[in-house]
Amino acid sequence: MAIRLFVFDAYGTLFDVTAAARRAAAEPGAEAWADRWTALAGQWRRKQLEYSWIRAVAGAHADFWQVTQDALDWTLEVEALADPQLRQRLLDLYFELPAFPEVPEVLGRLKDRGFALAILSNGSPAMLQAAVASAGIAPLLDAVLSVEEVGVFKPDPAVYAMVGARFGTAPAETGFVSSNGWDACAAAAFGFRSIWVNREGAPMDRLHGRPAQELSDLQALPSLAHEMENGKA
Repeated sequence: MAIRLFVFDAYGTLFDVTAAARRAAAEPGAEAWADRWTALAGQWRRKQLEYSWIRAVAGAHADFWQVTQDALDWTLEVEALADPQLRQRLLDLYFELPAFPEVPEVLGRLKDRGFALAILSNGSPAMLQAAVASAGIAPLLDAVLSVEEVGVFKPDPAVYAMVGARFGTAPAETGFVSSNGWDACAAAAFGFRSIWVNREGAPMDRLHGRPAQELSDLQALPSLAHEMENGKA
């Protein structure tokens, strides 16, 4: 079955989630903690994902902006950085996350090839709108889908089912692209042609699905899309 569209996870796949802490650490007044920005960014992201999974399993949904704030508060306490001004600055910067350098060109090439393009993300609509606008990629996207439409986070199958409901496609007609190994695995189990963008060189997750392809970043995706179109991948 031919691929008709590519659907992208947002955070970590299209948008650099470490950028908020990195940019804040480079600003005046951050000298006391600047050498710890990577630890802060990593713990914030890890806790953000953990809270989303726990809320999904517990049936205790809150939007991703609340989850993001809760994860940051935990991280700042762990790092002994309970500074209200720093907290607000990090949250403000999270609404301005840049896209990875290759993203605009890759999306443009896929769009020129006639593929529909969409985001499917845990992010709240306001978060996603801000990130897409900040990155300047809105004209390249046919849809930005937030889990708020179904009220549960990934990897619940109801989230992946949003794609077919929006585009009228079968799972096998969708190339699903995520930098989160667990997300790529769950999408594969759902039936998507899943592609894991393994930016960190991590081992494959041992889960109930396995991505069809693995890339180190998005640069090779247009070539891979051509192979998938022609049944070579």
